[in-house]
Amino acid sequence: MPKSEIDAIDRKILSILQANGKISIGELAEKVGLSPSPCARRVRLLEKAGTIKGYAAIIDQKRVGLPISAFASIKLERQREEDLDRFGEAVSRWPEVLDCYLMTGQRDYLMRIVAADLESYEHFIKSKLTRLDNIASIETSFALGQVKRSAVLPLI
Repeated sequence: MPKSEIDAIDRKILSILQANGKISIGELAEKVGLSPSPCARRVRLLEKAGTIKGYAAIIDQKRVGLPISAFASIKLERQREEDLDRFGEAVSRWPEVLDCYLMTGQRDYLMRIVAADLESYEHFIKSKLTRLDNIASIETSFALGQVKRSAVLPLI
């Protein structure tokens, strides 16, 4: 579903689902002014098109024993396409990495990594990240606290 095919009702559906992914189709339909069948059809189309990528619970990382958020800036020795692809494939397999972005500027990648403690983070660096070929440097900053975190896009 191309961006131009998402209308105001779709945007309202998406906005509501971002706030409450467990809402029933009946409640969702009522909030967007549709009957349940057309609302369910729109949700299925948004899912099929990949606009809705999935549904998830938002977990408090501290309560599950992962209080450390580290932001690692990675510089590669070379930025050839195959090098970038190899790096991306490796990172995508590591559950500790929650976010990874290919960047412009001085560094090639910025990653958010969660860990139980500094020793766990050190183990991640030594056993995974530094074992990749083509890593020129790694600079890490640790979050002292979280001011805001959101997965909600400003749709309406």
